[in-house]
Amino acid sequence: MNFILIDSEVRTSLLPFTFTRPVAEIRIGILTLREKWEAYLEDNTSFKTEEYLRMKYPIRLAADNIFIDSSFLPTPDLISAIRSLETETALSHDQKIVAYRSSTDISHSDVTSLQQRSYTKPLIRVQNTWDIFSRNGEALQQDFDLITKGRKSAPISNTNRLISPENIFLEEGAKVEYSILNASEGPIYLGKNSEVMEGNMIRGGFALCEHAVVKMGAKIYGPTTVGPYGKVCGEINNSVIFGYSSKGHDGYLGNSVLGEWCNIGADSNNSNLKNNYAKVRLWNYATERFEQTGLQFCGLMMGDHSKTAINTMFNTGTVIGVNCNIYVPGFPRNFVPSFSWGGASGFSTYQTSKAFEAAEVMMARRGRIFDEKEAAIMEHVFELTKKWRKY
Repeated sequence: MNFILIDSEVRTSLLPFTFTRPVAEIRIGILTLREKWEAYLEDNTSFKTEEYLRMKYPIRLAADNIFIDSSFLPTPDLISAIRSLETETALSHDQKIVAYRSSTDISHSDVTSLQQRSYTKPLIRVQNTWDIFSRNGEALQQDFDLITKGRKSAPISNTNRLISPENIFLEEGAKVEYSILNASEGPIYLGKNSEVMEGNMIRGGFALCEHAVVKMGAKIYGPTTVGPYGKVCGEINNSVIFGYSSKGHDGYLGNSVLGEWCNIGADSNNSNLKNNYAKVRLWNYATERFEQTGLQFCGLMMGDHSKTAINTMFNTGTVIGVNCNIYVPGFPRNFVPSFSWGGASGFSTYQTSKAFEAAEVMMARRGRIFDEKEAAIMEHVFELTKKWRKY
């Protein structure tokens, strides 16, 4: 069987993160959605995504294909149901197509006309940006169980204070010294060659992915994830930080999601609770207005390659697009379009030539190349988001 992960209708609800990646490349828990599916399928996958993303995330078709909505989190039982699909048959859950088997890449309307089987067991689905942090605890526990099953943790230094050490797992090369690790309310996972420096207080669930670092004196409340090569410090609560991003100084980040290659300046803070305790509204790219999340706690959503200066402040429920540079005193507005430069006193357009220079330098520091594929994707995002920039 040839497995293809599709974006489905939730892609727009997951902007700005899906401006620069398929849904399958969103990280929740320890692994990305793609990594979860590949682990359960025990096979490689490809992507059915937006045309402009296919240069980096290509589709691979075969004579017999199973297309899977990657916004669902896999389970062993779901995998069994998907593998048992007959040709030109779909599997649905709550009237949503989870997967279908076809010899060709068919349209959405053709998919809904296929013969359908119903899957009734509970599933976790990432449908909105805030699901990434609000469902992170469940996803983290699932990933922890999957990754650590039948394995033994690397030794943990006796300089640390451990609570529920049976729920703490260190991969090869992971280091932690003179810190408090409390895994009584969720697992703590330290990826390969990651490091927790001295004097940290971490309450699970918590995932520190490979080569990521917690600097000295951090206070981290779960469920929180720091992606590969990330760097964090200060106070963090129930947040997901994708790979290669840094919140390396004091300041608060809560109920938030940061994309890749973001940088949060020293003493920057976000609000995650309104003063009147009302439910939080968040910018919706589909309706082009603010919509209810149903959450009382909701912080910052920041797209790839966006950055803040020192002492930047964000209101409850703020959405920052791709390649933004936020600075100057005061609270910027709750929705900042991609490729914006400025802050509370106003914005101008962050031209691609300057944005690409910064991206090239930042990525080179981590041994990565800002190549023509990355540039072409960013150019397309610049044009897609032009309608929201009124400057």
